[in-house]
Amino acid sequence: MEQTISEKIFSKSVGRAVKAGDFVEAAIDVAMIHDITGPLAVKTLYEITDRVWDPTKVIMLFDHQVPADSIDAAVNHLELRKFAKRQGILNYDVQEGVCHQVMVEKGHVLPGELVIGADSHTCTYGALGAFATGVGSTDMGVALASGKLWFKVPETLAFDINGRLERRVSAKDLILTIVGDIGINGATYQACEFGGDTVKHMDIANRMTVCNMAIEMGGKTGIIAPDETTATFLEERAIGGDFTLRSDDDAIKIVRRYAATEMVPMVAKPHQVDNVVPVTDVVGQHIDQVFIGSCTNGRYEDLKAAAELLEGETVARGVRLIIIPASRTEYQKALKTGLMDIFTDSGALVEAPCCGPCMGGSFGILGPGEVGLSTSNRNFVGRQGSPAASVYLCSPATAAASAIDGVITDPRSH
Repeated sequence: MEQTISEKIFSKSVGRAVKAGDFVEAAIDVAMIHDITGPLAVKTLYEITDRVWDPTKVIMLFDHQVPADSIDAAVNHLELRKFAKRQGILNYDVQEGVCHQVMVEKGHVLPGELVIGADSHTCTYGALGAFATGVGSTDMGVALASGKLWFKVPETLAFDINGRLERRVSAKDLILTIVGDIGINGATYQACEFGGDTVKHMDIANRMTVCNMAIEMGGKTGIIAPDETTATFLEERAIGGDFTLRSDDDAIKIVRRYAATEMVPMVAKPHQVDNVVPVTDVVGQHIDQVFIGSCTNGRYEDLKAAAELLEGETVARGVRLIIIPASRTEYQKALKTGLMDIFTDSGALVEAPCCGPCMGGSFGILGPGEVGLSTSNRNFVGRQGSPAASVYLCSPATAAASAIDGVITDPRSH
């Protein structure tokens, strides 16, 4: 039977050959919980049993409200710390950064695994060839108790992307282009498999950006076949093995094709992620705040792209530029290579690794009537602060160029 990557992963998890449309109870390889969704998952677990099924397969991180920005957040942190200690599970606490970045960079995700996280952007891990998907807190509680969860094996929607991205056109522009084309419901409960020469030549950081936003078009996961780039990334973390995994030639029935050479810097306008236009359509739009960071674009490669524009420049008067590396590792890399000097010299505020203003928690939220430009993944009403604020989404290069000019700017003009 010809199978897709996703069907192969589920077959391995279930212990028999399965196909798209089958309902299966699948064994979980890794489960991730964080400080926002964790408490309810723990409550659900204790309604079923008093122990997690396998403490070596559960990872905990704090990132959404870090450091704790309220008494409620502090209480959640305290309770989750107690839970982690009692259960003997690994808790990175507040030290490491955004959950999705840390899970990948610390080697907790491997090709061919079935991974769940109590966060919708868990699909990011598909950059390594894992079937990774977000689940609700109640489902997570069940999985913590049993090590299994029910799934409908998804159909695969393939994206064949070829050609070279032009100057200052990035993986973020690529995925915004696709989301704008497909729409927020265009890939509902499908496995979005990204391939082609463009993806093959991407590093893991950019593959993570692409897979991260599969959920923004309704995808159950985003996934990329593991290859030499994947193997090298894992070898750097002292992880070896045969991770050969690809979809069989005739297994995928739906393929959409894109030419990377035709892509341009894109922006998602308020208040939907699929409200995507070329940056040239919104050049000159007033902005109050620029945010560079998040699980979508907070990696060193993103920071470097921003620094190339910000070096020797000054953030426009009246604009706040907030930069938050996705993890401590990425922060240290930026620090050692001089990027932090470039950022602080420009007038940017550089914060410790966390989600920051991405979901309207912690710091950097927008006030009524303000306009934010963000490298994150969602621009819904109230997502980054006041419901009366507006958020545009873009790439790190577009964000940096706009912070310099004080209005939304085409990065190719710098």
